[in-house]
Amino acid sequence: MTAITASSEPSPLSILTWTYITVGLSFALYIGVAIWSRAGTTSSFYVAGRGVHPVANGMATAADWMSAASFISMAGLISFMGYQGGFYLMGWTGGYVLLALLLAPYLRKFGRYTVPEFVGDRYDSQLARVVAVFCAIFVSFTYVAGQMRGVGVVFSRFLEVPVDVGVMIGVGLVFVYAVLGGMRGITYTQVAQYVVLIVAFMIPAVAISEKLTGHWIPQIGFGASLVEGPNAGRYLLETLDAVQRDLGFPEYTAAWVEGKKSMVDVFAITLALMVGTAGLPHVIVRFYTVRNAAAARWSAVWALLFIGILYSTAPAVASFARMNLIQTVDGREYNEVPEWFNSWERTGLIEFDDKNGDGKIAFVGDADKNELKVDRDIIVLANPEIAGLPNWVIALVAAGGLAAALSTAAGLLLVISSSISHDLLKSFLWKDLDDKQELMAARIAAAFAVVVAGYFGINPPGYVAQVVAFAFGLAAASFFPVLVLGVFDKRTNRQGAIAGMLIGIFFTGGYIVYFKFFGGVESEWLWGISPEGIGSIGMLINFVVTLVVSRITPPPPQHVVDLVDEMRLPREGPVAS
Repeated sequence: MTAITASSEPSPLSILTWTYITVGLSFALYIGVAIWSRAGTTSSFYVAGRGVHPVANGMATAADWMSAASFISMAGLISFMGYQGGFYLMGWTGGYVLLALLLAPYLRKFGRYTVPEFVGDRYDSQLARVVAVFCAIFVSFTYVAGQMRGVGVVFSRFLEVPVDVGVMIGVGLVFVYAVLGGMRGITYTQVAQYVVLIVAFMIPAVAISEKLTGHWIPQIGFGASLVEGPNAGRYLLETLDAVQRDLGFPEYTAAWVEGKKSMVDVFAITLALMVGTAGLPHVIVRFYTVRNAAAARWSAVWALLFIGILYSTAPAVASFARMNLIQTVDGREYNEVPEWFNSWERTGLIEFDDKNGDGKIAFVGDADKNELKVDRDIIVLANPEIAGLPNWVIALVAAGGLAAALSTAAGLLLVISSSISHDLLKSFLWKDLDDKQELMAARIAAAFAVVVAGYFGINPPGYVAQVVAFAFGLAAASFFPVLVLGVFDKRTNRQGAIAGMLIGIFFTGGYIVYFKFFGGVESEWLWGISPEGIGSIGMLINFVVTLVVSRITPPPPQHVVDLVDEMRLPREGPVAS
């Protein structure tokens, strides 16, 4: 009887099985939506026919903007950096407000397909447009490298395949719905991806908050007391500070202390992320998909609401993860570590080096004595496992991480393909291209971009949020000044715009490349500003160069001045045909 009873009890499905189920269903959903919404015209491919509802566009914008950096890496960074990790929250959300107020309605009213097209028409220059194409491609490829890295991290753990194989699986999926569906397919796929990623982020956050603090709302649990263990009754953040001190790490809630970034660097990174958000071509193009400027404003409102759900939860997730990680591994016998540790160790994203030979894990702040290396990109993904949540929740988080990475990757690849087909081929090299040929060129360009993105995913220049910060810095230094001045300063001309974009992106790109690939050390940082924050200086240089050159060269022609005046009028309708 005992044997019969035991065999009749269903065994729980493994994490791998649940991952195949959840990821397989979500992939089927994305591909089905892409086929249903397949683009048949250049307008559908580039701007979804300009008929997307503001609520749907807000969800798509949120998914497009909340990349693998937001879902996977941001909470991991906050978990390791504590209070200072908040510059990602402040920079990205503040930048979105800046974009919604300063640029989105005016660019939508201008009525073009792409950011380089706006630059070319506003500054009455094909050369300015080509420079903008170069900047858009450079920024987008930098950004997409981070997304493909995120895809590889998810697949390497949850499907138990090598990172490069996981990247290629993601490349294949993006190829289907980005190349086939264009902006129309991407938009409605991103709506589905937003639902998947926000559900996947919130379910474990709610469950862990209730488990640690007794509160179902993570934002409340973040400031509440622990309900179990030796620190029961003590505030979560107070406990974290004490634990960090005991282990030799800087206090979790401390700001300007040894072992953390300087105030200057934090300010520079926050500014670069903020103005970079307002200059990202793949985010700006989302506002071209709605009917008019009013709809663009409402899209921004809805997007900020949808984004705020995840961003207000991330600090809580980070603190929960930090507490669980320390309590689970520090001082534990290595041969008694839980299964999640072994699983992540097999991916190479957790490494244990028994420096003192006692067989115990020492997770401490002293680099010479620390025996545990944890990749920051795994914190959100590993958090449900560390907390002992059910396997289906763990698999759901994997599906959410993929949704975040792939939604942004698709938007970036469309920017690259449209920059090549519409702004370079159609407008510069092959002007008699008809719509059918242009659509084919766009798809070929997208396919090429997918392959290049796969390479960068296999060979990324850093962890996800760091790579994304580089992209934001490049966008800040290249696009933000010429877009803002293009709307609000009629005196800015083509010479100033071209000079500003080139100097801004080459200064910022050169700084990043030197410190990431050519042996630059922290002591050489300009004014103590890291490569992640140097885009703020590049942006200021761009502004100065653009304004000075514009003032010492002839003013723009009258028809350009009239174009700017018309763009800023409240009347609806595109500025130019």
